[in-house]
Amino acid sequence: MKHFLGLPLAAALTFATASLAQAEDLLFELVNDTSVALVELYISPTNVDNWEEDVLGSEVLLPGEAIDIVIADGRRDCVYDILGVFADDDEVEGYEVDLCELEGYTFYEE
Repeated sequence: MKHFLGLPLAAALTFATASLAQAEDLLFELVNDTSVALVELYISPTNVDNWEEDVLGSEVLLPGEAIDIVIADGRRDCVYDILGVFADDDEVEGYEVDLCELEGYTFYEE
């Protein structure tokens, strides 16, 4: 079973992310530490009722890979919901995730 885990920011990165939040762009690292490719990634502000477009588009995040994700949606929101869809049709959701407080997300298997 896959689980969602947010890793805490180091103090130096907290300042950098806070600056990004003021510029209305958020940056975080996404890591796929599972044995299955991540094929879709949806990130929507918590106050939005439906998932927005697939952030990965036609790309996939293979097992063991990491990428930087930039959310440049013009909003000043920090709290987002996240949905990861894997090649085996497994879905992992994370709710009310404060991207201003975290440096990244790791999808992993138990």
